[in-house]
Amino acid sequence: MKMKKTFILILALIFLLPISFESIGEVKVRIKDITKIQGIEETQLFGYGLVVGLNGTGDKKGTSFTIQSISNMLQRLGISVDSQQLKLKNVAAVMVTCTLSPFNKIGSHIDVTVSSIGDATSLQGGTLLFTPLQTIDGEVYVVAQGQISIGGFNISGGGLAQKNHPTVGRIPGGGIVKKEISLTFLNKGNLSLVLSYPDFVTAEHIAEEINKTFSNSLAKAQDAGIVKVEIPEEYKKEGALVDFISQIEEIYVIPDTKAKVVINEKTGTIVTGKNIKISKVAVSHGNLFVSIKTTPIISQPPPFSEGETVTTQKEEIEVKEEKGRMTLVEGATVEELVQALNALGVTPRDIIAIFQAIKEAGALQGELVII
Repeated sequence: MKMKKTFILILALIFLLPISFESIGEVKVRIKDITKIQGIEETQLFGYGLVVGLNGTGDKKGTSFTIQSISNMLQRLGISVDSQQLKLKNVAAVMVTCTLSPFNKIGSHIDVTVSSIGDATSLQGGTLLFTPLQTIDGEVYVVAQGQISIGGFNISGGGLAQKNHPTVGRIPGGGIVKKEISLTFLNKGNLSLVLSYPDFVTAEHIAEEINKTFSNSLAKAQDAGIVKVEIPEEYKKEGALVDFISQIEEIYVIPDTKAKVVINEKTGTIVTGKNIKISKVAVSHGNLFVSIKTTPIISQPPPFSEGETVTTQKEEIEVKEEKGRMTLVEGATVEELVQALNALGVTPRDIIAIFQAIKEAGALQGELVII
């Protein structure tokens, strides 16, 4: 109990300590964490397959495409069957997906995800049959097969016990790469760094730090989303380009961020950036309390009478309104605003309403995003 009280006290002290937004805004990050090299995009693959060996949890008889798939597969194996006689409680139709990197070479293994598309109740214990995985243009890059792991269970009978999602599973290393994705950036004399969050200031910072590191004007911000980097002659040799890219990725920069307040009304979560400016504004906060009290009233009949005891309810409604408090917010940043709102003792829901009102009043000099 003593440890628990100490933990709560530490949490209280953490939330009461003043936050320095200056230190938060000056965080340095590596270029590799905020950019990607154009031409090294991953490719998403998909394919239609069948899962067999289920313990009565597969597709039901009404799932026509599963019946058709089984019938076609058996006919290709030289077995003639009547599709009307097939019972598919141990078979399920699935979609198989994976993400292929340009650096996955022929013969390497990758994980695949298997998802039921029929009315199967569980894929537990099932085995995926040979399934080709293709791009949207129909070209096959990976083939998949293997035992499915769902990491859970689904038990019914007098009730339902379920862990995780039993109709979706994975096959670790179940996909074998049959064709590689070509790397287009290798055939160019420059690199294009694509920013994860386009910003003109951040793009300019990246170009400046790269030029400073190599003591040359190699990088130039093309726009808010791309920084072009010229590859020096000494790094165009075989094997040297990897060294050049690794040096660029390890360079630290200070990314710039927009002045933004993000609010999640469903959870009451509020996230604010460092550069939010607040004009002079007055904030009033008050609460309305409504109390409804119900008291039972029992009416007894006179002695020796034929009357009955009657019970009624008396309702008392009490309304109390907390006296309004007006606070003048003069801070130039969101730090002063947060301190002022904490002084009012407002809840996250109230802070959301106050932020919205301040934005409507034109005093919030930044973007307000509600999700």
